[in-house]
Amino acid sequence: MNKKLLMGMRLRRLRAQRGMSQSALAQALGLSPSYVNQIEQNQRPLTAAVLLRLGRALGVDVQQFSGDEEARLAAALQEALADAPEAVTWPEIQEVAEQMPALAHAVLALHRRCLHLSEQVEALAQCVEGGGRQGDGTALAPLHAAPYEAVRDFFFAHHNYFDALDRAAESLAEEAGVRGALLAPWLEQRLQRRHGVQVVRAAGDALPDKRRFDPAARQLTLAARLAVGQQAFQMATQLALLELDAQIDALAAAAPGLADAQARRLARIGLANYAAGALLLPYSEFQSAAESLRHDIELLGQRFGMGFETICHRLSTMQRPGAPGIPFFFVRVDRAGNISKRQSATHFHFSRTGGACPLWNVYEAFEQRGRILVQLAAMPDGRRYLWIARSVAHGQPGWGRAQQQFSIGLGCDVRYAHRLVYARGLDLKDPHAATPIGMGCRVCERSGCPQRAFPFAARALQVDENASGFAPYGGAESAN
Repeated sequence: MNKKLLMGMRLRRLRAQRGMSQSALAQALGLSPSYVNQIEQNQRPLTAAVLLRLGRALGVDVQQFSGDEEARLAAALQEALADAPEAVTWPEIQEVAEQMPALAHAVLALHRRCLHLSEQVEALAQCVEGGGRQGDGTALAPLHAAPYEAVRDFFFAHHNYFDALDRAAESLAEEAGVRGALLAPWLEQRLQRRHGVQVVRAAGDALPDKRRFDPAARQLTLAARLAVGQQAFQMATQLALLELDAQIDALAAAAPGLADAQARRLARIGLANYAAGALLLPYSEFQSAAESLRHDIELLGQRFGMGFETICHRLSTMQRPGAPGIPFFFVRVDRAGNISKRQSATHFHFSRTGGACPLWNVYEAFEQRGRILVQLAAMPDGRRYLWIARSVAHGQPGWGRAQQQFSIGLGCDVRYAHRLVYARGLDLKDPHAATPIGMGCRVCERSGCPQRAFPFAARALQVDENASGFAPYGGAESAN
């Protein structure tokens, strides 16, 4: 532990949840009641030794007491309060995140609810203005981001790892005897023989989706544009929905945040995709390969016959108790800055609103197609990360055909960077070697950033007409 953890409030909350007195908790931990009382009063830090005792004696996930969780919670809280009527300082936000996490989570839940209602109002306004129709005459369907955010929070609460599901998929891989793209024939035979599902390939552009399952006809149709590894992933997803449905349903049903039916359906799809990745890239074998190849994504892709995005996504899920991998953060963005996928096994917080930082290398990757870019980056709180990014394209190749262009980002805390081949030649100890980035201009307090799009929300109304700086209309004159 690099700093003192004063987490008396969290310990008191844990004790209250277990219905234990201070004396009972002290006895379980092998400590004196006065020592426990001092921890709860923030007169003593919560040491690593005590955390280990909590884990052993009470089966507590010690991640909830980590500084990493505090950092992510504080970052999320800062974003939620960006438009508050009065500015809330960073030290105040940190104190709430550290000492009153339940209050912080309640504020975040209210913020998500507010965003959801705002989206509904905007969709309703569009329906009224357009007579309930789009430009092509079809009915407008309001988009609800809240279920997606609920599913993302659900995955983060599990540190992007589901042990029972992961092990069940690994058992299927052992039964198959092959890995990665080589599983495609086995998966097709398994679907046919065990479930009566016939796999067919669509002709040309007949199928806009990657896959389509007809339960009545027992037919799984795959898009013609999919490579062998992508076909294997789609078949593995369908197999998970058929064979691992009990585990998937149990996980979705037990999540308190998945209250509505749409969120549960999205969670089922997400868990099926998770199981597909675990089947194609089984945990133990994939982790061993990743470590031996120093997490070289292209070499891992060659070994397992899978694409860059799939390898990165699987690397972000390697958090098995007793055998954890590097806690990676995974993100997929488009040229407009929309984040269509984000997974974090630990504390890194992706902005939900207002776009991400333009200095982040995930955007530069679009200008250097197919090339892996490496970046040491520093957040405003001083934490440093190693990020790699590369552009990928989805869709049918050919002249005149539009393809989806994405940038894939994979990052980790700098303390793990030495285990990655991408750290070769970098001075990981030099604090000035890192590019200063942030979560996004609305919540980033860096005053001297040359790429600021608009002012930090907490200072947006503090305008000095006699000082240069951000100008909402015009800004700096062109050098040309």
